[in-house]
Amino acid sequence: MIEIVNYKDVPDSFFSGRDFGGSIDIVKDVLVDVQKRGDAALREYGAKFDVSSPRSFEIPRSELAFEADRLRKKNPKLYDAISYSHDLALRFAKRQRESFDDFEVELEPGVFTGQKTIAVSRAGLYVPAGRFPLVSTVVMTATPAEAAGVGEIILCTPPRVHPDDRAEAEKTGRGVPGNPFVGGKPYADGNIMAAAYICGVTKAFACGGSQAVGAMAFGTESVPRVDVIVGPGNKFVAEAKKLVYGTVGIDMVAGPTEVFIIADDSANPEWLAADLLAQAEHDVVAQPVMATTSREIAEKTAREIEKQLSTLETRGTAEQSVANCGKIIICETLEQAAEAANRKAPEHLELAMDEGEARDRIASLCRNYGSLFLGHESAEVFGDYAAGLNHTLPTSGSARFTGGLSVRMFLKTVTTLRAISGSDGARASAEFSGILGDAEGLAAHARAARIRLGK
Repeated sequence: MIEIVNYKDVPDSFFSGRDFGGSIDIVKDVLVDVQKRGDAALREYGAKFDVSSPRSFEIPRSELAFEADRLRKKNPKLYDAISYSHDLALRFAKRQRESFDDFEVELEPGVFTGQKTIAVSRAGLYVPAGRFPLVSTVVMTATPAEAAGVGEIILCTPPRVHPDDRAEAEKTGRGVPGNPFVGGKPYADGNIMAAAYICGVTKAFACGGSQAVGAMAFGTESVPRVDVIVGPGNKFVAEAKKLVYGTVGIDMVAGPTEVFIIADDSANPEWLAADLLAQAEHDVVAQPVMATTSREIAEKTAREIEKQLSTLETRGTAEQSVANCGKIIICETLEQAAEAANRKAPEHLELAMDEGEARDRIASLCRNYGSLFLGHESAEVFGDYAAGLNHTLPTSGSARFTGGLSVRMFLKTVTTLRAISGSDGARASAEFSGILGDAEGLAAHARAARIRLGK
């Protein structure tokens, strides 16, 4: 049963960031090895950690196209869902791109400053394919890169046994965890491959884990070096991203998913429970939280959670998440609930309230979240899958200082200066730059400024 607690009794530790990582020495060793030995290291780690270690890594584009066509014929509803998700995400991301404009402005007579927004040349996407192959992650990582105008979009995802190799793998008992099939053709989860084709990925590689992050960060004989790496992963992938930051850019280091719902008397306990469980089923340490001023809504939601758990296929995970990390907080006012949300800075924040002045007021008070979902109909899962928003969002309190993945991650905002010889502005900049150079004891700086004045 989910815990119901008064706001004043919630410990301060609840509002602190949750750390499930820490330094993992094996990841450091993997990254050094990949940087040193390239593809040979990738093959070795594939044979150690994956179900397949292919003889080469790049999945031919013809294979991606084949999987997309197969999906369209055999599961047209899923094909259409991926296409719809990609279309909305692309339209939204293109509008984001438009907000990063180039400009030049004359600050002083003859002194023009400006900015240019330039896409990175090559982006790397990591797409997990463990217990739940995350098809939607292909959409959410590839699409903003496409909208930004990235030249090459590289995708890495854990390898699978190729259909041509399955008979041999089954005959020898290989192609399973702990006993990988070695030396076959490169292949991955079919739906991920199909999504990669639909979303315009340039090249896809059957390579997973921290070694894939290392391959994209440093480059190998097969995997090209990228400028930024985005996408979720397990603790080893997260640690690898932290360690390669600086060599490449990264989107964020994401932890377990979380949702925070602010609900008033107009909320439907059945819908509230469904939204809480949608996050809980991700991981035993996912965190489903609700704040409400109504004890009746709290108790009905708690009972509804138990009812829905009884028929949930992912009950084993969701039940542990609810019991270990879930919480319903009783607040004295909705303003207090907004205060609790700001302190928590959740990945997803829902306002389960009717449209109107009260909801607008609470929305204006909320400032720390990855994405905000306004009203009963705006289900958080829409944001996960098919409403245009990106579902790669900050967790563990990092929404206090950053937003989610967007076209911004694939863009560089650089600045320009253009000074007109003899202009009043150019002369003033030279004069004051010389004074500041003297003050800092940087004589060459001062000289380089004053030489423009003929001094």
